[in-house]
Amino acid sequence: MEYVVEMKNITMDFPGIRANDDVSLSVKKGEIFALVGENGAGKSTLMNILYGILTPTTGEVIIKGKKVTAFNPKNTIAAGVGMVHQHFMLVPSFTVAQNIVMSREPRKWGLFCDDRGAVEAVRSLSEEYGLHVNPEDVVREISVGLQQRVEILKTLYRGADVLILDEPTAVLTPQETDELFAILRRVVKEKGMTVIIITHKLYEVMAISDRVAVMRQGKLVHLEETKNVTERSLAAMMVGRDVVQVQQQEKAAPGEEKIRVRDLQVQDNRGLPAVRGLSLSVRAGEVVGIAAIEGNGQSELLEAITGMRTYTGGSIHVNGTDVSGMTPGQIRDLGLSHVPEDRLSTGVSPDADITDNLLVGKHRQAEFTKFGFHQNRKAIEGYASRLFEKFDIRASGMDARVGSLSGGNMQKVVIAREFSFPSDVLVISQPTRGVDIGANEFIHSRILEKRNEGAAVLLCSADLDEVFRLSDRIVTIYEGKITGEFEAGTITKAELGYYMTGDRKAGGAIEA
Repeated sequence: MEYVVEMKNITMDFPGIRANDDVSLSVKKGEIFALVGENGAGKSTLMNILYGILTPTTGEVIIKGKKVTAFNPKNTIAAGVGMVHQHFMLVPSFTVAQNIVMSREPRKWGLFCDDRGAVEAVRSLSEEYGLHVNPEDVVREISVGLQQRVEILKTLYRGADVLILDEPTAVLTPQETDELFAILRRVVKEKGMTVIIITHKLYEVMAISDRVAVMRQGKLVHLEETKNVTERSLAAMMVGRDVVQVQQQEKAAPGEEKIRVRDLQVQDNRGLPAVRGLSLSVRAGEVVGIAAIEGNGQSELLEAITGMRTYTGGSIHVNGTDVSGMTPGQIRDLGLSHVPEDRLSTGVSPDADITDNLLVGKHRQAEFTKFGFHQNRKAIEGYASRLFEKFDIRASGMDARVGSLSGGNMQKVVIAREFSFPSDVLVISQPTRGVDIGANEFIHSRILEKRNEGAAVLLCSADLDEVFRLSDRIVTIYEGKITGEFEAGTITKAELGYYMTGDRKAGGAIEA
C-alpha cells in the first residue's frame, strides 16, 4: 500500500496546552481523506505541521517516503504538498494569471516577466484539470467559487499532487459545491492526486471522502473507511456523546414588525453601491434567513441596521424607531443585540481577557459597580464564570486573552455576551462559522429559544443548511437586491442557489 503522507507520533505543545497528543495517521495515494473534529481538537494544527507552517514538538512527518527535516512551506511545496486556506490569499487587483504565477512568473530572456506566457500557462493548466477560469479576469470581479479555483490552480502550478483544503465549501452555493466535488473526484481518478479535506459538514464527508479521521482533544480517536460510518456516529465520535440535530418546531404566528427596512441604499468601503433599494421586514417570533454569496451586499445591510455603517437612502426602523444617525450603542438601547460577521475585528477585543469581553455593554449596570464608578469584581467574575460554563468556552482560564483563543471559542464569547441581553431583536451573522458540531447544537437551540420567546431574528449565514434549519422565511440577495422570498419548506437548496446567483430559473421572485 502506497502512502504519500505519514505522520508518526506527532505531539505539538503550545504554552499551557497540548494541541496534538501522539497522533499517527497515514494518507494513501489517490484518495480523498477527511479530517473532522471539534474546535480545539487539533486538526488544523496537524495540517499546519504537514504544510510546514509549524514544527512539531516530537514526532516525524514523511512525504512520499522522505522524512521532513526542516519544516517550512517552501520545502513542503517542493515536496508536492499544497494547501488552500479557508480565507483566500489572493491579490484582488491582480488578474487570475498574475495571482497563480506570482513569485514563479515565466521570464523573457531570463529577465522580464512574460505576461502572455503566464496567461497561456494558466489557460493550459486550467483546461488540463477542468478548473475553467479566464486568466485575464481581475480577481475582485469574479465569484467566490472561481476565486477558490484560482487558489487550487496556484497549488497545481507549483507542482502539488497532495492538496489540503480547509473548509472548502464554506462560502460556496450548492451548485458550486457540486462542481468542486466533481472536479476533486476527477483529479483524484485521472491524475492520481491525493486530497485532504478539513470540514465541519458531515454530510460532505459522506459524499466525497474515501476515509475519515476523527480527532478529539488533540488525539486521533477514530480512523475508518467512510462507507462504514454515518453522520450520527461521526458526530458522536467528535464530541464524545450523541448529538441531536436541532429541528424547527411548531410555533406561534409572528407578531408585530420589529425590523423594517425600506428602499435602502448603502455603499461599500470603495464608495460603490452595495445595497440597491432593498426592502425587508422581520416580525416578533420569527427567524428571517438571508441566503447570499459573499460580497452581494448582505454584510453592508446588516452593518447599516446595527449602526456600523451609514446609509445614503431609504429608511431603517428598529422597534418602531427610525435609527438614522444613531450610533451602535443607541440602537442597542432600543433592544437590539448583534453577533457580527467578523468576530476578530468587531466582535471582541483581542487583547482583553474573557471576563472583560463578556462584560461589554453591561459594565455600567448597577450590579457590576460600587458607588456608581468602581467595578465590583466579585460580581463581574461570578457573572462571567456562569457564562463561561454555560457556553462551554474552552480556555486556560477566565483571564486568558480572547485573541489567544481558537476561532470557535472566540465565537462562543461573542454569542454568550450577546445572548445574555434581554433583547427582542437579534441581528446575527455567521453564528457558527468555525464552530464545532457540539457548539452548533447549542447555538441553534438558543436562537430558536429566543425566537420562541418572541424575539425577531435576522440571520445571515454562508451555511445553507443552517439557513434552512433555522429560518421561518428565507430571502435571497444578489448584487444588493432581493431576488426571492420564500416560506420555510417551499424551496430546495439547489433551487435557492439559482436566486443567489441572480438566475431565477426556479420561478418568479417576490420583492419584500
